[in-house]
Amino acid sequence: MSQIKEAILETNRQGHKAFIPYIMAGDGGLEKLKPTILKLQELGVTAIEVGIPFTDPVADGPTIEEAGVRALANGTTLRKVLETLAGFAHEIKIPLIAMTYLNPVLAYGIGQFAKDAHKAGIRGVIIPDMPLEESDLVHPALKAAGIDLVQLVSLTSTPERIEKLTKASEGFIYAVTVNGITGARSTFEGDLESHFKKIQSYTDTPVLAGFGI
Repeated sequence: MSQIKEAILETNRQGHKAFIPYIMAGDGGLEKLKPTILKLQELGVTAIEVGIPFTDPVADGPTIEEAGVRALANGTTLRKVLETLAGFAHEIKIPLIAMTYLNPVLAYGIGQFAKDAHKAGIRGVIIPDMPLEESDLVHPALKAAGIDLVQLVSLTSTPERIEKLTKASEGFIYAVTVNGITGARSTFEGDLESHFKKIQSYTDTPVLAGFGI
């Protein structure tokens, strides 16, 4: 079974909701990555989403975008993030999920990225600017490395689209709770409960809410 899915189900078996916090790698310097991840692990989070800074973060709101700008100014790259994580991967007991855009992965080389990501403790990848139809670009290499490719389901997805996305998604389903970019909101849009139930009707894969949290 997927390590991410198993971690979520184990959290549920203990009577808790899964919580996967997001951190921007390199914001404040890559030297902060180890203590941050180990502290979150100590606090009992289910998994950790590690953001990779990118120059054109189309899905990110101002908070994450500004964190990415600071990380890039510090010289953070995808390669440096994976090298840093690999240096203490033996201490990481929970799954890490890389949130990255497609260009850095393509520039890295998909096969090498998958191998290096696995060594770094990455067990899932989210690529918000890659449509399902292009997932064959990365999925075979990720699957061979034991890394889940997590799909996002938006509020505007049709039933047919939801069915395709839920069948393709691994680890969990990323249910987007807002129309637009990431970031805090004072209110949520629409009937989220029915949105989640609709997604769950197509799959037994865990459904987690993201964006605007």
